[in-house]
Amino acid sequence: MADFDGRDLRLRAYWDRQAVTYDRQMAFAERRFFGDTREWVCRQASGEVLEVAIGTGLNLGHYPDGVRLTGVEWSEAMLAVARRRAGPLGLRTDFRQADAQELPFPDACFDTVVCTFSLCAIPDESRALTEMDRVLRPGGLLLLADHVASSSWPIRVLQAAADLVSVPLQGEHFRRRPLPLVRAMGLAVERHDRFKLGMIERFAARKPFA
Repeated sequence: MADFDGRDLRLRAYWDRQAVTYDRQMAFAERRFFGDTREWVCRQASGEVLEVAIGTGLNLGHYPDGVRLTGVEWSEAMLAVARRRAGPLGLRTDFRQADAQELPFPDACFDTVVCTFSLCAIPDESRALTEMDRVLRPGGLLLLADHVASSSWPIRVLQAAADLVSVPLQGEHFRRRPLPLVRAMGLAVERHDRFKLGMIERFAARKPFA
């Protein structure tokens, strides 16, 4: 059982309540905005794979055969849905309740780290990215996708208005953009897409060898 502070407990309780209806809530965004992003991300994963903030396991059906998957999520109710989804798929999985900002793993123990449409709701994205980098082996691949600050200024205005409600209510940010942070950490971006007026961004970044 992970340790959480008061703010994190409130947010965790919010996501616990969303677990039953989360997949239905996401269905519109999946159809209209995300496209083939889950497949694009997961098909690049290999070896020992960590998925951070795995949620209800919407990526599980897209991983290639042979990966050994560990999934962390701070909502136990979300994890329960992910466990049920994983059962029929035959994946080698290890699900744990944990905080993305303080991953319970030693340094350099995963070949691939995945995080999709979740950094937007992690309180400290920089800290979470630092943790992902820490547990990634040299030469390993970081695979990220999220909704980000749009490349269109009128959309950014709307995103700023949305943040006024979504950040206090559910901790969800619409104007983050992890790509510059990942580049500043020294990872080399090998593949990159940005679409839907710049609101959806996905990329693969390689951790350099020491």
